Amino acid sequence: MARAHVEESGASVRLSDGTIARVVPSRFAGGFELDVDGTPQSHVDLDDPTHLHFEYIARMGAVIDRLRMPGQPITAIHLGGGALTLPRYVEQTRPGSRQQVIELEQPLVDLVREQLPLPRGAQIRVRIGDARDVAGRLPAGLQGAADLVISDVFAGAQTPAHLTTIEYYRTVAALLAADGVLLVNVADGAGLAFARRQVATVRAVLAEVIVLAEVQTLKGRRFGNLVIAASAAPLPTEWLPRLMAAGPHPAKVAQGTELDEFVRGSVPATDADATASPKPAASVFER
Repeated sequence: MARAHVEESGASVRLSDGTIARVVPSRFAGGFELDVDGTPQSHVDLDDPTHLHFEYIARMGAVIDRLRMPGQPITAIHLGGGALTLPRYVEQTRPGSRQQVIELEQPLVDLVREQLPLPRGAQIRVRIGDARDVAGRLPAGLQGAADLVISDVFAGAQTPAHLTTIEYYRTVAALLAADGVLLVNVADGAGLAFARRQVATVRAVLAEVIVLAEVQTLKGRRFGNLVIAASAAPLPTEWLPRLMAAGPHPAKVAQGTELDEFVRGSVPATDADATASPKPAASVFER
């Protein structure tokens, strides 16, 4: 098993926007966290890559577990690298999977690789660049071939506007196999105006959509993360009880007419009018 090289005070690098990324021991869950200017971005447990500490990541993991047959290798594309939590999870649970990671910051990738080494033999390739730009230039062999695409891109605590639009999701959807699944991490707070618009935007590109979230978050009563799962093919209804049971609790899976009501009045975002995700208050990350 790979061993971490994290210094007691945490190793750090400066990113291109001037923010500081640090890998530090987690005080709450064991393992290590990637922190960017006070915003926890990723959690990694090198001794157990299946330990998904952040709730929204655990929800993504629950969907990943439903893809294909259990343990079957998949082709996965990760837009946003962080500490490579989900690539490690896929490698552990589906050995032999072919994975591509797109990450803007080379210093961040170097920090993570040095401090939190990947498992030997993992087929995880990292490409450096803007997620949308690189996704549109991936090799022809990956176009229309991905069983899974994950969009989880943050600059600090916000998703950049150009990664929230119908044009962006068309580029991303082109990577999916006919029954491939897109997972999107959306962070929003009271009222969920941004999240509602994101669901409307994804549904304008991929017809089959469900949303997973903590109950109070989905009701717009607290800032949190919602996971959009989408596909051109029907999402199997037998997933739903298992997704609910997988937690974290209290969990909610919204679909069908409930999503119709959720997005009512929301117009899909375009390159001409998109905005970045809302910035959370600093208190959100106090634990």
